[in-house]
Amino acid sequence: MRLSPDDLIFWRHGFVVLNSTILTTWLLMLGMTIGSWLITRKLVTESRIPRWQGFLEIVVTSIESQIQEVGLRDPEKYLGFLGGLFLFIAVSNLCAILPGYEPPTGSLSTTSALAISVFLATPFFGVLDQGWRGYLASYLKPTPFMLPFNVLSEISRTFALAIRLFGNVMSGTMIVGILLSITPLVFPIFMNLLGLLTGMVQAYIFSILATVYIAAATRGGEEPDPITTTKGHPWKA
Repeated sequence: MRLSPDDLIFWRHGFVVLNSTILTTWLLMLGMTIGSWLITRKLVTESRIPRWQGFLEIVVTSIESQIQEVGLRDPEKYLGFLGGLFLFIAVSNLCAILPGYEPPTGSLSTTSALAISVFLATPFFGVLDQGWRGYLASYLKPTPFMLPFNVLSEISRTFALAIRLFGNVMSGTMIVGILLSITPLVFPIFMNLLGLLTGMVQAYIFSILATVYIAAATRGGEEPDPITTTKGHPWKA
């Protein structure tokens, strides 16, 4: 059993390597791009809308609602980034029901890239909302003595995001593989359903934590509590 899809290499030339993680990520991005284009190419505003458009509107409004509940006043500003994070991780994990498929989120390189994108987006949105002075001043709160600790916190939570998602996806894949090898005729349907639920939960947790970090940056360092912000939601982080 492979611990990571990085171990499955299709092509190598010098230091350039095409492995399962890269290929699967490209195919997922291509599929999601084509799928979104097919759904949105003929949008209608009448009372009777296509089923796929209705499903897409439910997804978008749900993401916007969750972003607003966390504390971001203008959810449309963050929808592209945070919604893209959630949908990529969710689709990546949901496709695990396909035979022979290994989710790229089971690779530390993928989860690290996602965490780094959150690390870069946090100051971007913070500066966009507060300006350079307001954002940098948040590192001096509650006292200037906290500056190195606040910087260290930014870096450490990036590692935590990457390792949390990687560990959860990898461990879930390994458990499913072990159970299927022991009792292949009993567990397949049950474990596939459990894998779908777990994949959605992991996508939600990652995106909600990213939302919390961005909300803290736009509020000048007053970080909302991810537990209270998800209170009453069917998926609690």
